[in-house]
Amino acid sequence: MRNRIPRPHYQQLLTRYRDTEFVKVLTGVRRCGKSTLLDLFIEDLHAQGVPEENVFRKRFDEFGLPLNPTAEDLQDEIAAALDCADPSHMFYVALDEIQMVSEWERVVRGLHTRSGVDVYITGSNAYLLSSDLATLLAGRYVELDVYPLSFCEYLEFSSRIRGKSDAALNTLFADYLRYGGMPSIFALKEPREEDIARELTGIFNSVIVNDVAQRFQIRDYALLEKLVAYVFSTSGNLFSVKSIANYLKSAGAKASYETIDGYLRALEQALVLHSALQTGVQGKQLLRPLRKYYPVDTGLRNLPGGFSGRDVGFQLENVVYLELIRRGFNVSVGTLEKGEVDFVAQKRDVRHYLQVVDSLVDTATYERELKPLCMLEDAFPRIILTLDCLRVGTTEEGIHIVNLIDWLRDQSEAL
Repeated sequence: MRNRIPRPHYQQLLTRYRDTEFVKVLTGVRRCGKSTLLDLFIEDLHAQGVPEENVFRKRFDEFGLPLNPTAEDLQDEIAAALDCADPSHMFYVALDEIQMVSEWERVVRGLHTRSGVDVYITGSNAYLLSSDLATLLAGRYVELDVYPLSFCEYLEFSSRIRGKSDAALNTLFADYLRYGGMPSIFALKEPREEDIARELTGIFNSVIVNDVAQRFQIRDYALLEKLVAYVFSTSGNLFSVKSIANYLKSAGAKASYETIDGYLRALEQALVLHSALQTGVQGKQLLRPLRKYYPVDTGLRNLPGGFSGRDVGFQLENVVYLELIRRGFNVSVGTLEKGEVDFVAQKRDVRHYLQVVDSLVDTATYERELKPLCMLEDAFPRIILTLDCLRVGTTEEGIHIVNLIDWLRDQSEAL
């Protein structure tokens, strides 16, 4: 995308860690904007006086590069660039989609031991950028999670690229909910549904083939596709691996517990799927906790079903879940003796209980959503997020009812 739109949250993170001893590792699903963030960061470096020769930038997913790049080739290139650099300035190394280089970890480890060098790398696989790197760097790196556009970022992109103002807020949110926030959809001149579907299909196939099937040597591609379609379309439901395997078996697939468990882990490692574990609250004990699975983007979630408007409540949950993890919360599903809290969001010693519902107009729905929150006995904030504004405010029980779109747009540190 030629017109680069700032993403201040991530740019501030990169600036905060600039020139520190840590290797900066940007992880995120393919096409979520990691490369553009590096480009924006490098533009900032040059604007602040860093010479061109003091920045080494390499993308390993570009057309025309060797099909099997080696660590030796990369090391030779960087060494040659270092010889030409101005020693009075820091030398910056930015390596994009580094997992495509065999034994890349040793190059990064060598750079880390050299003074005057600041290293930034990106990748689309959590396994490569945590397990392997952790072994060699032993805590000398910081991992920065990058996600598709938040709704605030989506509004900014819509304003700058398509000239759409906040006056069309509800329409923009409906589009965001249906088609997601992959930055590349803004490269489309006329974002018709078939064009968006084509773009998201390309991303989807790239992730499933390159980051899941090839990386984890999955041979039963048909089963993998069925699993993804099922988990995506039913995201927001509580599942066990066994229940998923049983469903796929009933549909005629050869799906063992071990196979499905491995495939789900591979999807999480590829950063295309996240999970929230069921946890007991108020003394509830769980011997076999279940999970809710959420795709990293609602557009990818809705793609297999043709962007249907079904399950709006689960789509809203998906958006809230992603926003919570963007804000740095650990998220679980709260289970009571009688009832469930959609999300328990924890960050250090701060905890929030959240319910998500499209509307509270119906009295029965209102009472149903309030009930589990009223059963909680601690003093942590209790919040209901809803699309309507009818009951917004604080109830007699101290439960905060907040418009979901307003909550998404609130960029303060508080929830």
